[in-house]
Amino acid sequence: MSDLAVIQSALDALIDANTGKPYAAAKAFRNLKVDGGQVTLDVVLAYPAQSQFAAVAAQVEAAVRAVAGVQSVVVNVNSQIVSHAVQRGVPLLNGVKNVIAVASGKGGVGKSTTAVNLALALAAEGARVGLLDADIYGPSQPLMMGVAEQRPVSPDNKHIEPIISHGVQTMSIGFLIDPEQPMVWRGPMVTQALQQLLNDTLWDNVDYLVIDLPPGTGDIQLTLSQKVPVTGAVVVTTPQDIALLDARKGLKMFEKVGVPILGIVENMSVHICSNCGHAEPIFGQGGGAQMCNDYGVDLLGQLPLDLSIRLAVDQGKPSVAAEPNGRIAELYKAIARKVAVKVAEKAQDFSNKFPKIVIHKD
Repeated sequence: MSDLAVIQSALDALIDANTGKPYAAAKAFRNLKVDGGQVTLDVVLAYPAQSQFAAVAAQVEAAVRAVAGVQSVVVNVNSQIVSHAVQRGVPLLNGVKNVIAVASGKGGVGKSTTAVNLALALAAEGARVGLLDADIYGPSQPLMMGVAEQRPVSPDNKHIEPIISHGVQTMSIGFLIDPEQPMVWRGPMVTQALQQLLNDTLWDNVDYLVIDLPPGTGDIQLTLSQKVPVTGAVVVTTPQDIALLDARKGLKMFEKVGVPILGIVENMSVHICSNCGHAEPIFGQGGGAQMCNDYGVDLLGQLPLDLSIRLAVDQGKPSVAAEPNGRIAELYKAIARKVAVKVAEKAQDFSNKFPKIVIHKD
């Protein structure tokens, strides 16, 4: 067996800790070159994982160095994010590769906080990220992202540029109205406003557009699932029975309209006392895991009821931005990687590869 074949065999046995599958199955190894005792190769991940690059490089290097005759190894790790399949007949958004909807069956479960930290975590892992606040009646993302006083500009009086905050492209109806002005709109006006925010915003080469949905299963959720190219949905709940009851309705709604469920995030999973550190599941425990078992979806992560999370968003600098290397940020980053891995496992979208057919009348 040649040196190249032995090295390839060693690489084929390596398991990606983030996916639980061999790197080779995802065709992650590229440009493998063997020159005497020197080996160089690229590892291309289909999801953002900047915080994991060093560990991946070390894992691959150790496996190759174990091959007899190898003297030096150079491993380059990077991510390459592509568009993935969406609902049939719904075209992709300009400037956006993948759309992730963050939903909840009821309010008060921390959906918006989860959405903003998920967006920031994806960006921290190296992706280009957009964040759309789809809660027309109660927009909160301008405050959470620390840009409540800013107003977007229009270069052509038709489109608007997103506001950049913490490296994330952000858009919300909250940027366009007075903070104290109530949105007394009926359903059709709300859905039209959502579509305008989506389609008239100049998203700039976004890998993931995170959409923070209002709670419930009403007009906006239906519009999103029928007219917006959603790659997948993340459902946020707490372990409490009443929250799980509504979360199940949200999950079933996405199933009915053909939007894949990427997984469930259990928020406020356990309360940690800021004085003594005692942990107590004040909203119950095991509810998110049970729901995942019932519907065959993944539990993406469990987040604590922690005072710092609330303080951070109120101050316009969510946990992932406030303490990027802190314990809470690491939890959000782990959830973000799982979400991105689930997206990467979906079929790719090749619609932009096909030529457009134009029929001319003679």
